[in-house]
Amino acid sequence: MIERTIDWCNANRFLVLIGAAALVFGGIWSLNLIPLDALPDISDVQVIVHTEWMGQPPNIIEDQVTYPIVTAMLAAPHVKAVRAQTMFNDSYVFVVFEDGTGIYWARSRVLEYMQQLQGQLPAGVHPVIGPDATGAGWVYEYLLIDRGHNLNLADLRSLQDWQVRYALETVPGVAEVATIGGFVRQYQVKLDPNRLLALHISLQTVIDRIRAGNNEVGGRVLEMTGADYLVRGVGYIRSLADIEKISVATMNGTPVLVRDLGVVSYGPDLREGVSEWNGEGEAVGGIVVMRYGQNALNVIKGVKAKIGEIRRSLPRGVEIVAGYDRAGLIEASIDTLKRDLFEEAIIVSLVIIVFLFHLRSALIPILTLPLAVLATFIPMYYFQVSSNIMSLGGLALAVGVLVDASIVMVENGYRRLSHRQHEARLAGDRIAEPERQRLLLEAARQVGRPLFFSLLIIVVSFLPVFLLESQEGRMFRPLADTKTLAITFSSILAITIVPVLMVLLIRGRRLRPEEANPVSRFFQALYLPIIRRCLRHRWLTIAANLIFLAVTLPLAFKLGSQFMPPLFEGSALFMPTALPGISIASAGDLLQKQDQIIRQFPEVESVFGTIGRSNSATDNAPLDMYDTTIMLKPREQWPPGLTYENLISQMDAKLHFPGLSNSWTMPVENRLDMELTGIKTPVGIKVQGPNLDEIQRIGAEIEEILTPVEGTRAVFAERVSQGFYVNVVVDRDAAARYGLTIDDVQLAISSGIGGEDIATTIQGRERYPINVRYLQDYRSDLDALRAVLIMTPAGAQIPLGEVAKVDLSPGPSMIRDEDGRLTGYVYVDLSTNDYGGYVGRAQRVLDHKLRLPPGYTLRWSGEYEFQLRARKRLLYILPIVFAVIFVLLYMLFHSAAEAAVLIFPCLYAMTGGLVPVPDGLQLQRCRMGGLYRTVRNRGRNRRRDGHLSP
Repeated sequence: MIERTIDWCNANRFLVLIGAAALVFGGIWSLNLIPLDALPDISDVQVIVHTEWMGQPPNIIEDQVTYPIVTAMLAAPHVKAVRAQTMFNDSYVFVVFEDGTGIYWARSRVLEYMQQLQGQLPAGVHPVIGPDATGAGWVYEYLLIDRGHNLNLADLRSLQDWQVRYALETVPGVAEVATIGGFVRQYQVKLDPNRLLALHISLQTVIDRIRAGNNEVGGRVLEMTGADYLVRGVGYIRSLADIEKISVATMNGTPVLVRDLGVVSYGPDLREGVSEWNGEGEAVGGIVVMRYGQNALNVIKGVKAKIGEIRRSLPRGVEIVAGYDRAGLIEASIDTLKRDLFEEAIIVSLVIIVFLFHLRSALIPILTLPLAVLATFIPMYYFQVSSNIMSLGGLALAVGVLVDASIVMVENGYRRLSHRQHEARLAGDRIAEPERQRLLLEAARQVGRPLFFSLLIIVVSFLPVFLLESQEGRMFRPLADTKTLAITFSSILAITIVPVLMVLLIRGRRLRPEEANPVSRFFQALYLPIIRRCLRHRWLTIAANLIFLAVTLPLAFKLGSQFMPPLFEGSALFMPTALPGISIASAGDLLQKQDQIIRQFPEVESVFGTIGRSNSATDNAPLDMYDTTIMLKPREQWPPGLTYENLISQMDAKLHFPGLSNSWTMPVENRLDMELTGIKTPVGIKVQGPNLDEIQRIGAEIEEILTPVEGTRAVFAERVSQGFYVNVVVDRDAAARYGLTIDDVQLAISSGIGGEDIATTIQGRERYPINVRYLQDYRSDLDALRAVLIMTPAGAQIPLGEVAKVDLSPGPSMIRDEDGRLTGYVYVDLSTNDYGGYVGRAQRVLDHKLRLPPGYTLRWSGEYEFQLRARKRLLYILPIVFAVIFVLLYMLFHSAAEAAVLIFPCLYAMTGGLVPVPDGLQLQRCRMGGLYRTVRNRGRNRRRDGHLSP
């Protein structure tokens, strides 16, 4: 079949050249449409169910909201894991699906199973699913900065929420724009319970009347003077005065207004997050979340263009600055790989010219190289493989291999033609044109079968990568995809266009034979004597190789292990964790001090610090988690010799604050780690069991045990049950004596003490909540809380302390569970890249010092989890692949001895990759791929040489 293909292409040269031109145009077209990103999105197919229940503590939300949702989702089809996190006001349930599940199919299944929760959740609680985006979708972050100091944080928040956010959400590819920082403006009604007592007005009455005072209705149509007039009743609250004038009751013919019962004023809503800029103070930030599968670079460019459009409409002195921009990382990564590809192509071309020593013959593989690269982008576009450091890295690795098939054909054709010309000259004859074409086509057909087996072995050699699962598969499969596609196209080109180009370009009356090439003669003079001596002393050569093998193989057991080396993103992420219970004001002050210290480093371009979470379902950070994005200046502006690791160490040394545990990572790496495992550090431990107090105790013990272990930079165990609670325990007997129910008492707790958003004002496009609660003086301490008044059915008002016990106690600040089991995290920040070695040392220490109670388990997680899973899978995949390659070699040579000659020397080749181990290299999945490619290339080269021997 291959021979017939070569003959057909030679007979239809014009069509072949047209097809090559079509490949070029198709490749360029696809190249411009392929999504661009720095790294492949290795996140799981995940659907987030976010539920807000304002004012409620974690344990109540966990019992009444999170746990029912988790148990409902466990039974959904193709669900791999269900993780949940419950905090004050919020519940997050992460439903993780198996590989290959479509994200929109998964979202529809989650919506379907949420229907089972009808009637099971508290009234007014409505779970919603998050945006169709992943953790890697945070591509751009910005801040609104008022240089003129004309607007306060509430004004900036309103500007962001009601103008900037909606404008940016119109950009194609944007799933949502989240807001963090500033103050949400709130209409606050602060009631005086003594006035309510004096006028015999209940808290519920005030709430009902304010709700009734904020509404607009329509009255259909009136026809007057020949025209239709639409009737509307205008009644929205638009100012503080409108609330103050609402009538609550009538006393002796005199209306009692809201202003008679307390104070009406503007104030901030409860805050869940703070943002800060460059240590200068609080600011309002926005997070652009990209839709799943979109082109990150195009989305960022669209966002920047939209910001340029809306900049003119911003108030005077207000500007939008970038706090994080992934475009720089994407462009730098792609530019580096493009440059490397170009340089490799130039070097390969020069080598081809030097060794073939015939320019027109050398042009054939040189022309097929860009053809194969461009053709690869066509299936990449249709298979939705993005251009990133891994997929383009596959092309970079394949450059030298892409010209192999072409070189084999050209070298064989050139050699046969030059030898035939030499014979003809000795006989005083000349080669006719038909004979020249026949010789070249025969030379091309001669290597057809070896090329076919070469393609098969290349495809088989990448089976270990294709068979990797989960995150490791999604990380490295683009590399295998692009390299396999490129080599496939190069093989197709070798039997289609290469024979045509050979006929067109390999010409000349006096082609210089191979033995007349000075370059070939030089290298033959170097290696032929070595080969002769080795053949003359065969047993000594074998013994020397065995000794070298015995010396180097033990180094394999000293290899460290890591999933993959960290990618320098041009930015850093500082993520210290504070103890639970810190107030948002104290956290904000500490955040500003941290940012001021970081900004003093000359290598830092900008500092965007946040604490807590934004209003996005993709952001589940608790209030005790800091998240500071540090954009760094280009490396060229750093002092000579300063590395990223040294810079982080210098920063970390100046950022030790009491009560904080430091952690350093990078933005993309952190977002992926957080989404995939929930662990924000490369290595962490998950402690699971039935009781949060015991989980916290075990975590604290692990923290103490691991701190002195070599390689530990910091350890922090979550204080899952170290929150602070004010408990109001209703005495049912006492409440019954006054005719009160539990709900009557808890109304005073939720509305009077906690405050309740009872309505929303509508002011054009803007919406602001109306909140009702007691004055601060009546809820400032436990005694004040006990004095809060409750109206009985008889009209009397009694203090809360008469029917309830008010005291303090510890409780959960945040509750995690995985697959229905309570879970606590221990974050381990490392000063070493040898994750596997560290885990081994740490596990031995834990086995010796830690005793787990019955029912409690712990397991290592984080990026280390991917490395461990990939290593286990490779242990049984690699032997199978080597066996298949051996069978293919046997089919090619029909000799088990020949196949063994190719397989066994590969062990010696692999030892070369072990020699640098004493210098501290780690065993990474990409390094294993390099050793494996060495094995496969030896087989391919030996196969080629065997078939081209004269």
